[in-house]
Amino acid sequence: MSKFSLQFKDVSFSYETSNKSILTGLNFDVKEGEFVSIIGPSGSGKSTIFKLITGLEETSEGNILINGQAYTNRLGKVGYMPQQDLLMPWRTVLENAALPLEIKGMKKQLAYGKVLELLDQFGLKGVEHSYPSQISGGMKQRISFLRTVLSGSNVLLLDEPFSSLDAITRLSMQEWLLSQWEKWQLSILFITHDVDEALFLSDRIFIFTEQPVTKFVEVNVPVSRPRKIRDIHAPAVIAVKEQLIEQLRVKVNL
Repeated sequence: MSKFSLQFKDVSFSYETSNKSILTGLNFDVKEGEFVSIIGPSGSGKSTIFKLITGLEETSEGNILINGQAYTNRLGKVGYMPQQDLLMPWRTVLENAALPLEIKGMKKQLAYGKVLELLDQFGLKGVEHSYPSQISGGMKQRISFLRTVLSGSNVLLLDEPFSSLDAITRLSMQEWLLSQWEKWQLSILFITHDVDEALFLSDRIFIFTEQPVTKFVEVNVPVSRPRKIRDIHAPAVIAVKEQLIEQLRVKVNL
């Protein structure tokens, strides 16, 4: 029987400044070690779901469970990687990566030692004393992902982390992310506007098709793992891609 890393149970939410409901009785789950993507137009509620999971917003009704437990305060219970890397320009790669450990109260030198042990597998060995302005966009995102992993949670929320990268770097980072996901055995919820990206990365894809959100259209990606980018051009995947695009087109035209 599969265990769940993340569960929404009859979750409803509306902002206090508006009478408009964003979520109404929403149920979904992410299994241990699963990679799930959410796609939908801007303003459909994707970021609201992340705010609820991280504890930046509270549900109007229902419960959110992380590793089977409902917390009165979810802040710090999951790792979160935003669109922008949010690196501090005055801190080196090492100092930026160690930030979540320092926030948790770990002594600086101990935190630096822990980061140094991980730099090689994150493709950052040799640049630990460089500043953000001296490294590539791909490296900045690797640092951001390392910080997210160092949150200590097995549940990671990634909000369009590669949207600002050029096409080649983006593809390289997608392949790298999959290797890290498999190595760390993480549960990932990933927001993207890119259907190909969702198909390449995910086990399942959730699609926003209504407002307020009461349920997702759910699609299973018919590709085994490990994957290569060419796998998304298989006939079965192309059929799913056409289904996804049609669902998104319906949403936009509502």
